[in-house]
Amino acid sequence: MRITAFLDIPGQDNLAPLARLEKYAFSDNIFNRQIIARGLLDVFRDFSHNEEDYLTVMAIVVRLSEDSEPTVRTELMEQIPPITIFLQESRPNFPTAFSEYLMPIVVRYLTDPNNQVRKASQDSLLILLEQGLVAQPDIENKVCPILLDLSAPDSDDEYKVEAVNIICKMSSIVNKSTVERLLLSRFCELCSDGKLFQVRKVCAANFGDICSAVGQEATENNLIPKFFELCSDSVWGMRKACAECFMAVSYTISPEVRRSKLSPLFISLISDPCRWVRQAAFQSLGPFISTFANPSSAGLYIREDGTLSIRPSSPCPAAKIANSVLSSSEEPAENKLETFTEKSSVNCTASSSSAQEESSAAHVNFGVNQIIFNQSHNAGPFVTKDIKDCEVNSYQGMNSGVQCADDVFNTFLYWRPPLPDISQDLELLQCKTEIHEGSCSMSEVLCNNCVASSEIKKVLQSLQEHMDDPDVQAQVQVLSAALRAAHLDSVSDYAVKQNEEVNGDHKEDAAILDLETNTVNESNLSSLPSQEEVINPSPPTVIKNVELEEQQNGPSKVLEADENEALLEEDKSKLQDIIPQPLLDQYLSMTDPARAQTVDTEIAKHCAYSLPGVALTLGRQNWHCLKDTYETLASDVQWKVRRTLAFSIHELAVILGDQLTAADLVPIFNGFLKDLDEVRIGILKHLYDFLKLLHADKRREYLYQLQEFVVTDNSRNWRFRYELAEQLILILELYNPNDVYDYLRHIALTLCSDKVSEVRWISFRLVVAILQKFYVNNANSLGLNFINELIVRFRHCSKWVGRQAFAFICQAVVEEECMPVDHFVEHLLPSLLSLASDPVPNVRVLLAKALRQTLLEKAYFRSVGNPHLEAVEETVLVLQTDRDQDVSFFATIKPKCNNIRITSLEKQN
Repeated sequence: MRITAFLDIPGQDNLAPLARLEKYAFSDNIFNRQIIARGLLDVFRDFSHNEEDYLTVMAIVVRLSEDSEPTVRTELMEQIPPITIFLQESRPNFPTAFSEYLMPIVVRYLTDPNNQVRKASQDSLLILLEQGLVAQPDIENKVCPILLDLSAPDSDDEYKVEAVNIICKMSSIVNKSTVERLLLSRFCELCSDGKLFQVRKVCAANFGDICSAVGQEATENNLIPKFFELCSDSVWGMRKACAECFMAVSYTISPEVRRSKLSPLFISLISDPCRWVRQAAFQSLGPFISTFANPSSAGLYIREDGTLSIRPSSPCPAAKIANSVLSSSEEPAENKLETFTEKSSVNCTASSSSAQEESSAAHVNFGVNQIIFNQSHNAGPFVTKDIKDCEVNSYQGMNSGVQCADDVFNTFLYWRPPLPDISQDLELLQCKTEIHEGSCSMSEVLCNNCVASSEIKKVLQSLQEHMDDPDVQAQVQVLSAALRAAHLDSVSDYAVKQNEEVNGDHKEDAAILDLETNTVNESNLSSLPSQEEVINPSPPTVIKNVELEEQQNGPSKVLEADENEALLEEDKSKLQDIIPQPLLDQYLSMTDPARAQTVDTEIAKHCAYSLPGVALTLGRQNWHCLKDTYETLASDVQWKVRRTLAFSIHELAVILGDQLTAADLVPIFNGFLKDLDEVRIGILKHLYDFLKLLHADKRREYLYQLQEFVVTDNSRNWRFRYELAEQLILILELYNPNDVYDYLRHIALTLCSDKVSEVRWISFRLVVAILQKFYVNNANSLGLNFINELIVRFRHCSKWVGRQAFAFICQAVVEEECMPVDHFVEHLLPSLLSLASDPVPNVRVLLAKALRQTLLEKAYFRSVGNPHLEAVEETVLVLQTDRDQDVSFFATIKPKCNNIRITSLEKQN
C-alpha cells in the first residue's frame, strides 16, 4: 500500500487529488507534512504523466522544502535521490527540471542550521554524484562554490569540517579537471589550517584519495609539500592518519620521488615518539614497500584476471648480446668491439662506466638465484640472473669477446676482407691511461670511506646513552651495518682494483715482451700471476694484507678481523637495491620481540600478512633477504601469525618459483601440516594451488600425508573435512590413476561415511570424480574394481544412508557422463534398479529422482529398441504406485529439463 493512498479516498472536503495533496502538504499538523514528504515518490509516479500536474507537484515540493520543521525537511531530502532516479527514467526533460527545482534544494540544505538536515543533504549529494545525475555545469556553478564558501577561513568550524569531508569524498567522483581547477587549492589551504586540528585530520585521512584524483604531476607539485607538513604535525592523530594512507600516496607519485622523499619521511614516522603513530607506520610498512614492486623484474607477470603467473624463461642473455652486436652490420668493427665489451661488462658486473661508480660496485658470485648488485646510489638497478645454464665470466677480457664474435657466422665478415687486428694496440693505450688514473681513484675511494666511517662512529657514540629505547637500538643496528658495509666497500674495492691492475699488468707486460725483447728477468716472471690466477682471480691482495696485519698487530687483531668478516657476510646477505635499505631493515625488525612490547602485540602478524607483497617487490633473486624472517614467523608462538603464513604460502610459491619453493617453503609447509587446525585450514584451502607448483616427484611425497587431514583436533569441525573433499576433487588431476586408486580412494570412502551430511554429499561428488579419472585415462580395470567396491560398501550397506548414497552416486555418474553408458548399464544399473524394493522411503525417493529426472532424460535410454529401457520404465511404474506419497510424486513429476529438440529428432527418425 502506498504511503499517500489516503489522497485517493474521497473525503468530506470533496477536493481533487492535487488539491488534497496541497492541503495536507501545508497542514498545521506536522505529521501530515511528514507523510507527504515521505511519500513524494508515489506522488510523482501518479502525476508525472500529465505535464501540468507534474509541474504542480514540483511547485509543492519547492514550497515544502521551506518548511520550518527539521524532520519534514529531513524526510524530503531523503526522498530526493529516488525521485531523481525515477524522473530520469520517465521524463524526457529531466536535466532541466532537476537543475531548476531539485538541485537548489540540495545545495541550500548544505547550509541548513539543523545538523540532521545537513547530514541528509550531504548523503543525497554524494549519491547523486555517484549515479552521475548532476550535470557538469551544476557541479562547477552550484556545488563547488557553496563548498568553497563553507570551507573558507572565516567560515563556521562545524560547517568547515563538513565541507572538507564532502570535498574529499567527491574528489574521487567528479572529473580530474574540476578537482584541479576548483578544489585542489582550497584543499592545500585546509591542510595548513592552524585553527582546527579536525580539519587537518580529515585532510590527512583522505589524502590518498585526493592524490589519486589529481594524478602524479599535481601530487608532486602541490600535495607532497603539504603531506610533509601533516607528517610533522604536532598532533599525533595527524601523523597517524598520514601513516595509514601512505601506500595510497605512494602509488600516485613517480619512483624517483618515492625513493628520495617518501622513504625518509616514512622512516621518521616509524621512529615517531608516539606509540600509536609507530603502530600505524609498521602496519603500513609492508604495503608501502609493495609500491616499489615490478612483477616483471621478479620473473612474473599479471594476467588479465589479476592473478600472478610465472613468466616463461628467456634465452641466454649472452646470446642475446652477441646476436644484437653481430646483427648491426653497418657499424665499424671498432664500435662493434666496444659495444660488445660494454654490454658484457654490464651484464656481468652491473656497474656503470664511470670510475666513481665502479669503485663502489660490490661483486658477488652468482648461481641460479643470486644477483650482482651495486651499492652506489648513482648506479643503475641491479642485474638479475635467472637463466641457470648461462654462466658469464666476470673477468673475461677483450680477446675472449673478439673470439666469441668471430666464432659466429656473420655476413659482414664473410663478404668483406678481414680487418687488421689492432686489439693489442688498444690494450696498450687503455693500460697506459689506467696507470695514471688508478692511484688517484683508489686514494679518493679510501678517503671517502674513511670520512663516512668517522661520521657514522660519531653518531653511534651519541646514541649510546639511549640504548634502552628499542627504536634507538634499531637505528644503532642500521648504522652499525652501514659502518661495516663502508669498511667492506673499501676492502672489496681495493681488492677489485688490485685484481684489475694485476690482470692489466699481465697483458701489458706480455705485449711489451712480445714487441720489444725476448729476454726477461726471472724475478719479473715470478712476480706475474699464473694463467689460473688470471682466469680465476681469488683475492691475493686481501690475503697479503691479512698476513701483514697478523705480523704487525698480533693474533687479537686477526680474531677481530674474522669476527668482522662474519658480520660483514651476514649484513651483505641482507643488501639489495630494489627498495631503500632502511625500509627493509625496519621490516625485518618487526619480528623482534622488543617490537611487540613497545609498538604492537600483533606486529608479527602484520609482518606475516604483508610478506608476500614484500617478496614480490624484492623478487626471487633477493629471497635471501627475507628467508630468515619467514622462518622466524613460521615458528612464531602465536598461531595467528602461522595461520596468516599458511593462507599465503601458495602465493609465495608462485613468486619464488619451483626451486626455491622446494628448498625453503616445503619444510615450512610440512610443519604447517602438523600444526593446529586453525593453521592447517590455511594450508588446506589452497592445497591444490601449492601442490601443482611442485615437481611430480616432490608432489608424490604428499600422497600419504593427505590422509592426515581427515583427523582433526575437534570432531565437530566438519567444515575442515568438507574443504578437504573439495580440494581432493581438484587434486585428482595432479596424480596418475594408480596413485589415485592406492591413496585418494581410501580418503574419499572415509569421507563418504562422515557423520555430517554436508561432508557426505560433497564426498559423493569426489567419488564420481575419481571414477571419471579412471575412465578418462583408460584405466578401466581400476574403474571396475572401484565400482565393485562401491556396490559392496553402499548398495549392500546395512544402513539406509549408505543405500541412499548409492542412488545419488549413480545419478551423478549419469549426469556427469563420467563413464561409458554400456559400462554403466552392465555394472551399476542392475544394482540401482534393485533399490525399488528397499524398505526405507528415503532410498526409494532418491531412486525415483535418479530414474525420472536423469536416466530417462538421456538419449540412450529414450532410444527405441533399447533393451534396458523396459526395465527402467517398469521400475518407474512400480515407484509411481508406491504407498509413500513422496516416492510416487517424484516418480510421476515431469522433469525440469527441456528436451523438445531431442524428442522431435527421435520422432523424425
